[in-house]
Amino acid sequence: MDEDSRYEAVRSRDGRFDGEFFFAVRTTGIYCRPSCPAVTPKRHNVRFFATAAAAQGSGFRACRRCRPDAVPGSAEWNVRADVVGRAMRLIADGVVDREGVTGLAARLGYSARQVQRQLTGELGAGPVALARAQRAHTARVLLQTTELPITEIAFASGFASVRQFNDTVREVYASTPSELRAAAPRAGRRAAAPAAGIPLRLAHRGPYQAGAVFDLLADEAVGGVEEVSGVRGRRTYRRTLRLPHGSGIVAVDERAGAARSAAGAHPGGWLDARLQLTDPRDLTTAVGRLRRLFDLDADPYAVDERLGRDERLAPLVAARPGLRSPGAADPEELAVRALVGRAEAERLVQQYGKALDAPCGSLTRLFPEPAVLAEAEPHGTLGALTAALADGAVRLDPGVDRDEAEAALLAVPGMDADTVAVIRTRALGDPDVAPPGPDVPDSWRPWRSYALQHLRVAREWDRS
Repeated sequence: MDEDSRYEAVRSRDGRFDGEFFFAVRTTGIYCRPSCPAVTPKRHNVRFFATAAAAQGSGFRACRRCRPDAVPGSAEWNVRADVVGRAMRLIADGVVDREGVTGLAARLGYSARQVQRQLTGELGAGPVALARAQRAHTARVLLQTTELPITEIAFASGFASVRQFNDTVREVYASTPSELRAAAPRAGRRAAAPAAGIPLRLAHRGPYQAGAVFDLLADEAVGGVEEVSGVRGRRTYRRTLRLPHGSGIVAVDERAGAARSAAGAHPGGWLDARLQLTDPRDLTTAVGRLRRLFDLDADPYAVDERLGRDERLAPLVAARPGLRSPGAADPEELAVRALVGRAEAERLVQQYGKALDAPCGSLTRLFPEPAVLAEAEPHGTLGALTAALADGAVRLDPGVDRDEAEAALLAVPGMDADTVAVIRTRALGDPDVAPPGPDVPDSWRPWRSYALQHLRVAREWDRS
């Protein structure tokens, strides 16, 4: 989109572009999402930014009316395989908060200066600013939806100190943390008791076929680690997570998308989630992994427009607009499960999974780490895969080069191309994967993963 097209999106308050870009108003010093309901500013007063961090870095503060920081992430970062796309996926996973810019650069295979230059040149903000914007959003959500102590929120959001937290909140929102909390209706806040968890809304753009995602999760659920309960349409998915600073239990509710407007547009909606964490510093990472699992940053408009042109897929897209291609909450776990299947995965969990200190219903264990499995069952393809994951010969983190990861997986003795395609689709979140063998039309690019998901849900594709 050029700037004139972006302004038209702002003028029409088009929610399809929320998160894809931001606009700021010079006369007010505020930046907004394209669908902001406020009076449309004059064209000559508007500036456009690729990220919220770039708008903040230029001195603009977030609009209190449209809350531009609450939009889904740009689908571009899931599609792109270059260093900028990979960096954005790692930043969303909290790598900068945990390992700093040096750690981010090392994962990408570049120097810190090169990463800084590329991100700043294209997005208008470097890795520190991008991570800071993410921390500010997390802080606002916690301030306005929970009764957690402000000091605890500062560290849960990823800030290194309370002073840094206070300064950032004041700069981004033109309010102190206490003022930001007071501005939210008290009825909308809940005490984050350990049994209840931290309540969050995970936003998505456009229509969302929650039923298909929850069907898949229910079919795949591994006992001890996952469960899906409730009746269709009102189910809850719960699972354990192994996180950088501890463990967690997450719950996500099935929810129909927002109703269509009179004009027929679908503004999007959210999934309600609750997170119980042994260390609140893992909040950003846990949210990022849930977003990848449920494919919440996808652009259903772009996917449906392309696939809807295909004669075979058109009726499927019309029947299920906004169908997602689910990812994985733990890429290494997904790789093992794709290889061994559900029944064998349950055996591995029961024999080698670490028991939770505080089991919650049927959730009693964490999925075993690759190093544990490599030592316990070193033989065969499972032993070769887990050894490669443990020693770094195979990397599946959000910032890995997908082609390099696929080559490394295929080099594991006994790994077949079909399993690798599943891992690339789910663990690496690649939207354009076709399994080997069948003739998958190039016209489905760059959304072949979504095309095959349509066929699977419609039971027109019988390969796992």
